[in-house]
Amino acid sequence: MTVSRRKLPPLNSLRAFEVSGRRLSFRNAAEELGVTQGAVAQQVRALEEHLGQTLFQRLPRGLSLTTQGAVFLADITHAFDVMSEATNNIQSRPEVVTISVTPTFAAKILIPRLGELNTLLPDIELRTVATESVSDFDRDQIDIAVRLTNTPFPLNLEAVRLFQQELIAVASPSLLINHSLPLSFEDIKQFPILHDAHNQWPAFIKTVEKLAGATFNQTTLAIDAALAGQGIALVCRVFVEKDILAGRLIPVFEKTQIVKPDYFLVRKQSRSPQLAVDAVWKWFQQEFTLSEVKE
Repeated sequence: MTVSRRKLPPLNSLRAFEVSGRRLSFRNAAEELGVTQGAVAQQVRALEEHLGQTLFQRLPRGLSLTTQGAVFLADITHAFDVMSEATNNIQSRPEVVTISVTPTFAAKILIPRLGELNTLLPDIELRTVATESVSDFDRDQIDIAVRLTNTPFPLNLEAVRLFQQELIAVASPSLLINHSLPLSFEDIKQFPILHDAHNQWPAFIKTVEKLAGATFNQTTLAIDAALAGQGIALVCRVFVEKDILAGRLIPVFEKTQIVKPDYFLVRKQSRSPQLAVDAVWKWFQQEFTLSEVKE
């Protein structure tokens, strides 16, 4: 049967009893608790009255636990140990900041930099939710989001533009053997085209003609396919900049194109201090703001 919490003795009286039971002295218990001996004795007496049990035998030189007192002390000591452990656990846990990002941003930009973030902010645990869906900050318990979206934003949101979408067509060097660069738009028909859910190819090369090639629901998969030499991908430059610099991917056209919308860093407006969220927010701005990602 569950006992109502309203019938529990006051915590101060339980604490006075537990310390007195360990020290078997009201005077020593008072020294440990930083109160007077009379206050400890009064708290223990009130506890005995609450329980209807005698917990101690008062002796000329100290205390002796009764049988009921010894059993109760064991249980109360265990309860305080549990509370102490729970307190230590929560104090030793890192602060958690949850960020919602697109899968491509997570795979190509954020994950490679997590080591740097952990070194800079070791007391913060970053939890990443990779999704194309628009997050509800309250329902999904999201602190910060990175989204491909248009302005303006609702008044309850704070937003900073991270970077524009500069579309660039790239392919693996293995796919381009014996082909001169840059390619022309006519040359592209010789290659398999890698499509993603944004379907930017028709506007980029100004055609209504269907281009043969695999279609992926996420841009990161189209990039991986390009790296594997399976075709030409049209993607935001930021996501492939390191692959281009490393020679794993090569731009196949001279043309690039800026398209809307842009990538934004977003969070709810808050009047209360959120030091961990503020630290991660500042780090994202320093790393990703402006037209390209910091190398």
